[in-house]
Amino acid sequence: MARRKSVSGRREATADTPCVAAPLAAVLVLACLVAASCQDTPPSPHTKDTPPPPAALATGNGERPCSADPAAYRWLGSFHQADILANRIAPPDGFMRQQSPPESFGYWLQRLPLKPGLPAVRLHDGRAASNQEAHAAVIDIDVGTGDLQQCADAVIRLRGEYLYAMGMGQQVSFDFTSGDEASFRQWSRGFRPTVHGNRVQWTRSTAADDSYAAFRQYLRTVFTYAGTMSLRRQLTPVADPSQVQIGDVFIQGGSPGHAVIVVDVAIHPETQHRVFLLAQSYMPAQDVHVLKNPHDGWLSPWYSADMGSGLHTPQWEFARTDLRRFP
Repeated sequence: MARRKSVSGRREATADTPCVAAPLAAVLVLACLVAASCQDTPPSPHTKDTPPPPAALATGNGERPCSADPAAYRWLGSFHQADILANRIAPPDGFMRQQSPPESFGYWLQRLPLKPGLPAVRLHDGRAASNQEAHAAVIDIDVGTGDLQQCADAVIRLRGEYLYAMGMGQQVSFDFTSGDEASFRQWSRGFRPTVHGNRVQWTRSTAADDSYAAFRQYLRTVFTYAGTMSLRRQLTPVADPSQVQIGDVFIQGGSPGHAVIVVDVAIHPETQHRVFLLAQSYMPAQDVHVLKNPHDGWLSPWYSADMGSGLHTPQWEFARTDLRRFP
């Protein structure tokens, strides 16, 4: 049985259904920067010295291969440059990957490391997820051993990891549903929350620690009280979905609810039409994966920003008004 968040923030048994909102939820605070691209930037000193063979890359449309600094993806440590998202998934013919400044959220998302090939999506306990037809690639990021990193949690994880990697860990902050702020700044000073129903009390109970290990403990606590309903409230509606940006989130809050994050954007240079890639986790907690487009086999895994009345993914349907952005 899958587990979902109950009104107390604990997990309760459910069927294998979409992500469910929790009463206390996370909000990411910093602004989402404009979308990313593969620019011809010199590799970081931390980057592997040996480039992947050109045949392994799928950049296309005259793009140069991208490079990524493994130090910016702390959970992994090292990976082959050929397996970063921008080197594995080429834009559709005629489209160019959107440019964005180095160190922006879009730049970071575009360089997420992928697992080699097309492995199965695995649940937090190692079992294969029931649906193996929805994904085009699997992001190489751990799920954890508990049923915590579900759909909204995966969005929070990616945003939080980015901010911490860029040296902005002290700016990571989430609001619980009660209205209480839950910031990593407070956590790193040794404060911990005690939750009684919808009441949260923070007390200093341990030594100060701003290490990556402490940050991951903080995120696990946030996941416990995070969900689609409150995350949606903390994001800003996007007035014109045709101008979708990397880092935007399609999200429906509720029980059940669901959230998927835009991890890449490409633009046609003549028409300015946009296409985008989506990534998600699901219920139960499972590998974060890049979604196929089930309604356009030619465009898949890309989705058109000209989505009509809504967006149709393999496991969820969103309205245009469900597109949100970090403020």
